Amino acid sequence: MNRYPLWKNLLVVLVMLIGILYALPNLFDQDPAMEISGTRRATVDRAVENRVLEALKQAGIEVKSLDRASNRLLLRFRDSDTQLRAKDVLEETLGGDYTVALTLSTDVPAWLRAIGAKPMYLGLDLRGGIHVLIDVDMEAAVRQALDRYAGDIRTFLRKQKLRYSRVSQKADRVEIAFKDPAVRDRAYDALGNEFRDLLLESRDEGGDYLVEVRMSRVEQKTVRKFALDQNITTLRNRVNALGVSEPVIQQQGESRIVVQLPGAQDPAKLKEILGATATLEYRLVDTEHSVEDALAGKVPPGSKLYRTRDGEPLLLKKRVIVTGNQITDASSGFDQRSGQPAVFVSLDGQGARRMRNMTTENVGKPMAVVFIETRSETRMVDGRKVTRKVPVEEVISVANILEPFGRRFQTTGLDSPAEAHDLALLLRAGALAAPIDIVEERTIGPSLGQDNIDQGFVSVVIGMLLVVLFMALYYRAFGLVADLALVMNLVLIVAVLSMLQATLTLPGIAGIVLTVGMAVDANVLIFERIREEIRNGSTPQASIFAGYDKALSTIVDANITTLIAAVVLFAFGTGPIKGFAVTLFIGILTSMFTAIVGTRAVINLIYGGRRVKKLAI
Repeated sequence: MNRYPLWKNLLVVLVMLIGILYALPNLFDQDPAMEISGTRRATVDRAVENRVLEALKQAGIEVKSLDRASNRLLLRFRDSDTQLRAKDVLEETLGGDYTVALTLSTDVPAWLRAIGAKPMYLGLDLRGGIHVLIDVDMEAAVRQALDRYAGDIRTFLRKQKLRYSRVSQKADRVEIAFKDPAVRDRAYDALGNEFRDLLLESRDEGGDYLVEVRMSRVEQKTVRKFALDQNITTLRNRVNALGVSEPVIQQQGESRIVVQLPGAQDPAKLKEILGATATLEYRLVDTEHSVEDALAGKVPPGSKLYRTRDGEPLLLKKRVIVTGNQITDASSGFDQRSGQPAVFVSLDGQGARRMRNMTTENVGKPMAVVFIETRSETRMVDGRKVTRKVPVEEVISVANILEPFGRRFQTTGLDSPAEAHDLALLLRAGALAAPIDIVEERTIGPSLGQDNIDQGFVSVVIGMLLVVLFMALYYRAFGLVADLALVMNLVLIVAVLSMLQATLTLPGIAGIVLTVGMAVDANVLIFERIREEIRNGSTPQASIFAGYDKALSTIVDANITTLIAAVVLFAFGTGPIKGFAVTLFIGILTSMFTAIVGTRAVINLIYGGRRVKKLAI
């Protein structure tokens, strides 16, 4: 009685060993570090690594360690002063083709990294970094949408040869004035068929016959959502230029965006990127001249040499067909004829006319989408930092013109649905869809983050020590087994968080502390049941078996209700609440394993298979 089969004992040992291995990286200290990443035109290769090391050597700066991954170079230093000196040196050495970002990095041994063991991410409140709260002007987004509709309405009425006296934009509507009521009525019907998402109303005012066009509440909500999503995508693309690991860019409420960069220490750089401008241009590909000749310096007068994101050269016509400012909407899907991934684009009135004329004349020829962004570049000039604006132009897509099109068209030639989705977001988010305003900015230093870590660690240790002491005094040998399970439960929580690469925050630590207190509940139920069986005259072996068997259903029921609460908190909570829910959920699962399976395995090894007269419980 009270013996586990060999496979179950081996399973417990294997889980414990895996837990220890994957929790181990979290014991290593964080070093001040610097991440060097290349732009889409530059790569971080061995030559760049040698340039970096040579520049730092000449400046007398010691590098603690260096890691190189795909288009990324991570250098660790012994202190923050050395890190800041190295940043100035490398910004001057590498120039604008590379991004130099300050961060913090854990110096995990290579043998642990080889098995995929990494420390869990630390949130802004623990690691330090930059927190920015951005307000998006939603009313401006609605006004911009009305302005686009006003242009489309003018184009549509001229195309339908419906004479109007004026089209004017008001605060919440577009007014169209006619001199003839019959023309007004025909225009009312035509506009209703063409713009089904808008609300139309006709009325008379003085000598004018008016049609008022308003956006429905659903359409306004859609415009606001698009504006917020576009701005989030734009800001995410810009923040990625900082090269900071695990940035948080998410919606807060209906009109605000939170940007958090754990480990980042350069708020000025963040402001530069958030304030950058970006746009898109559609241009025809020059198929009449040679790219090789252009690379040799013989660029045709009416063309210009560009490069794709992969660095491939491409010759485009200088004449711009339409720009990103004329794109009103973009979405991803599939071409109905070929089934290939496609992006569906809508243009305003002026852009539609230019696109229709150009595509009619160039059916079968390729057209390119050029992404243009202005970035800030900082260099040392005569011992002083000088910041200048640098335009960056790159081709993000090339597709053939299958047939003439105007206001609505699709772009094909994409490799996958994921690329089509990304391109649609980029077309909508090449520039900010609505003005933004930074309403709150906080910089949390690494020392404050370390204080939070230390206080959280102390709270966990104190909580564990009190529980361990109570269990050892009250349940003696069985209490010591429960204490061992409690320690392994904590190790497993950290291991699972590390394997999932979850972000640990202060509320997450609170969840761990709560789990530590709750983890022994299962053992208390089991041990009290064993005591009750002994008082009823059962043998020690029978009492152990009955204690684990009869308390199981109660333990499972209690933990399932807590798991449901954790799932609800994660589903409906935001930010810190999600962090608390994650650690609580993981802690409940690991505590059930250690308290039921783990302690039973140890108790079986101590008491199983032999005669016992008395239990130390």
